[in-house]
Amino acid sequence: MDNFTFYNPVKLIFGRGQMDKLSTEVSVYGKKVLIVYGGGSIKRNGVYDKVKEELGNIDAEVFELPGVEPNPRVSTVRKGIDICKKEGIDFLLAVGGGSTIDATKAIATGAKTDVDIWDIVTKKEQANDALPFGTVLTLAATGSEMNAGSVITNWDTHEKHGWGTPYTFPKFSILDPANTISVPRNQTIYGCVDIMSHVLEHYFHQAENTPMQDRFCESILKTVIETAPKLLNDLENYEYREVIMLSGTMALNGVINMGFRGDWATHNLEHAVSAVHDIPHGGGLAIIFPNWMKHVLDENNVGRFKQLAVRVFDVEPKGKSDHDVAVEGIDKLREFWNSIDAPSTLSDYDIDESTVEEMADKTVIARPEYGNFKKLTRQDSVEIFKASL
Repeated sequence: MDNFTFYNPVKLIFGRGQMDKLSTEVSVYGKKVLIVYGGGSIKRNGVYDKVKEELGNIDAEVFELPGVEPNPRVSTVRKGIDICKKEGIDFLLAVGGGSTIDATKAIATGAKTDVDIWDIVTKKEQANDALPFGTVLTLAATGSEMNAGSVITNWDTHEKHGWGTPYTFPKFSILDPANTISVPRNQTIYGCVDIMSHVLEHYFHQAENTPMQDRFCESILKTVIETAPKLLNDLENYEYREVIMLSGTMALNGVINMGFRGDWATHNLEHAVSAVHDIPHGGGLAIIFPNWMKHVLDENNVGRFKQLAVRVFDVEPKGKSDHDVAVEGIDKLREFWNSIDAPSTLSDYDIDESTVEEMADKTVIARPEYGNFKKLTRQDSVEIFKASL
């Protein structure tokens, strides 16, 4: 494995009833609080009222930024930055899923600089600080509650970029699985796909001697594969929600990928699709990931694909070539995602060949080659997109 330094300062507060600790956690940072949230589901499921009650316990002066999009836009981020600067906000509280948390990370960063936040997202400028912020998670998917990463979309330029700084770790994250029980079925499906995709991005790496990390990854994948169908047949089951919620956090908090760097080409491809078509992130990943796998599979990396097939998807290798075992494993992944009603083609979102070239352009906007497991070019993007139609 590669040398590494692990750092994750997020205070994770997990379990039933943990919302009661919100007022104590926020009080450390100040009284002027900006709540950031999405389309209003937190008002329907009672989370909003609980947050307001907790903030009322410390006499906080509360400001609000609703309306964060599923693919959070820099225009909304700028609105939040303006509020922070105008009102002298002490602390931000993201109440929602990964999109809300990602937007909050950008707002917190932009509030502490005169540099336009898009220049930081696109790495033209560097961040030097951020306002403190915490999260109340209501959707298990992205893992943004326990990492420093964020993904922001610029709808004017049709760009979507991942970014992060040492200053964008949440101070704390409250994860009560009960707050995810009202998540609808389609978003639950996307969340499960997103969790698995994060693990798969880690799994495909070039480092050697990573048996423990591989087993970490495999255990999360098998746990989601076992739990997701049960949850989708019983959406209000707390125990299933609990398992999926912790799986989402562990998939992207840095623990399972100590000592190596994963691939992340599939996320780059999906970001290009979403930048042009604004589709659900988990839906795009479900479509693209198996096609990326088949595209990059070769005689040099077949062993990792075979290991995944045998250990996670229980493919019987006896009497088969390594390549055939690998392909069977990829097909098993597609079959599983199909079985939980995840989309399998871009045409499921009415996307046809007419925008393939435009999407391919977006995949190389930052650099001519991308991906760490196997380097890809714009032409590779075109081929994977066409295979995904």
